[in-house]
Amino acid sequence: MKKILYGVQATGNGHIARANAMARALSGFDSIEVTWLYSGRPESELFGVGENYQWRRGMTFATDGGRINLLRTVTTNNVVQFVRDVYRLDLSAWDLVICDFEPVIAWAARLQGVPTLGIGHQYAFQYDVPYEGGNLLSNLFLQKFAPVTQGLGLHWHHFNQAILPPIADLDGQSRQPAKQGKYVVYLPFEDQQFVLSLLRQIRGATFYVYGPGLSRFDSEGHIQTRPLSRVGFKQDLVDAEGVICNTGFELISECLLMGTKVLTKPLAGQVEQISNAAALRQLGYATVLDRWSPEPIRDWIRDGVNVQVSYPKVHERIARWIVEGQRESVAELAGQLWSSVHEVRNSDRTAADAGDWTGRRAG
Repeated sequence: MKKILYGVQATGNGHIARANAMARALSGFDSIEVTWLYSGRPESELFGVGENYQWRRGMTFATDGGRINLLRTVTTNNVVQFVRDVYRLDLSAWDLVICDFEPVIAWAARLQGVPTLGIGHQYAFQYDVPYEGGNLLSNLFLQKFAPVTQGLGLHWHHFNQAILPPIADLDGQSRQPAKQGKYVVYLPFEDQQFVLSLLRQIRGATFYVYGPGLSRFDSEGHIQTRPLSRVGFKQDLVDAEGVICNTGFELISECLLMGTKVLTKPLAGQVEQISNAAALRQLGYATVLDRWSPEPIRDWIRDGVNVQVSYPKVHERIARWIVEGQRESVAELAGQLWSSVHEVRNSDRTAADAGDWTGRRAG
């Protein structure tokens, strides 16, 4: 039996969602056994992960009011513990090491000379894709935070590069007809009280707000708060008319798969999110804001255009590629997956649910 160690950067829920999709795909093969390693958030705050996992403190970044706080990032990370974890992780028990931007595994593999396969959005930035907001420090971060031997980069479009479509998975749920006026809000890096005060100024829609420190509270009329919950969030997501979020990768991928319109603002100082915003603008896949204020949110609710992209089950194809010994090149794998991708645009998802879409290949 082939043993795999799979590391996941758990700072963002998107990495965990992608890992869960890969876990289900890999579980279909009796010839492999996967051990998961999560880092980047306290173990007590991990949710929605399987039972067979290891945990390390890892490294993460601190935010304050929708912006990366460099001072807190430096002071809250324990570099000594990180180095100790890297040197103590013996990889000799595993036949294959996979990394979703998880630095403990990546650096342990680098020091021990173990080839590492990277699967994640960050590895797409090794290619010629939209990239903005970068400087010497951010460039080094993307290159050195979790280095791998071979990276499978994921993105919303191929940009004529050997990258793959996103792993967009709804946790076994299916898209439902949109409930008119229902909007899911997920802004974990913003001040939650600011988010609520902003939404109180916008009527004519019901907002389901998920965020750290929030509890279930329905008595405010058009604003309903929810604690972080993988299951509850997906249940609200699949029948939402729109989503308001920061510009991470995985949630927007799920929205594109469903044809749910997106309003997003990148986290200030976070080059990945700034670059994602540039890609969304270039593709016309979402409405991107530079700052939060009521009027553009009202405009988007009224006039925002949604896009549906028919991404295939990328996680299942990658799992099979891994189990079969990675015989095809990454370029061949990418070509197979993108050949089935089409995009459709419509300003009304309710009409789209009835089949009123005009499609074209996302080429």
